[in-house]
Amino acid sequence: MQLTRRDLLIMGSVGMATAALGVTPALASLTDDEIAKITGGAEVGAGDLSVTAPEIAENGNTVPIEISAPGAVMVAVFADGNPTPNVVTFKFGSLNPTHAASTRIRLAKTQNVVAIAQMEDGSFQKASANVKVTIGGCGG
Repeated sequence: MQLTRRDLLIMGSVGMATAALGVTPALASLTDDEIAKITGGAEVGAGDLSVTAPEIAENGNTVPIEISAPGAVMVAVFADGNPTPNVVTFKFGSLNPTHAASTRIRLAKTQNVVAIAQMEDGSFQKASANVKVTIGGCGG
């Protein structure tokens, strides 16, 4: 296809009109979308949920994290700077009295590690930790 000056003017005019009318959709982060799926739009508060992660990770391929969530039945962990923010989901049953877990995750770059816990009463709690990554683990 050959692009003419007339085609360029038409495409530019349509783009400016669209922007002026506010037709462009608002883009929410992928992490916020995933959190909304879990909570169903419910209020997310603070509580006893905690995320322990190193302040600086020399290699993003294996970043150790620990989650402590007294009274939680489920904890979902997200990395808001990864191409796919869902990292891991822990489900706690009655045989796990500590309601804690630890694992190693992969981080693409410096970002927040966010945990959302669903408590036994149906409420939700949120905690996060910022991790500075010097060498990315997702191909970076």
